[in-house]
Amino acid sequence: MSIEQNWMKTRVEIEAAIAQLPEAEVRQLAQWLEHYLEDAWDKQMKEDLASGKLDKLIAKAEADIDAHRVRELDEILHNP
Repeated sequence: MSIEQNWMKTRVEIEAAIAQLPEAEVRQLAQWLEHYLEDAWDKQMKEDLASGKLDKLIAKAEADIDAHRVRELDEILHNP
């Protein structure tokens, strides 16, 4: 069995197990997954920042700020 086939079998099993849980436990699991994904995002962002992957984006953002090519978020949300 390939890794992909094994993953699909495992995912289907996990989904079936979740479907058997009481709603409160599903909500707790969803909260745990949300935190898990947030932590993974934070880790990836730190790695990308440390590796220099974000340097061009940061430089562009700083240049846009210096050239006054940005607007405050409130202005965008309230005056599109």
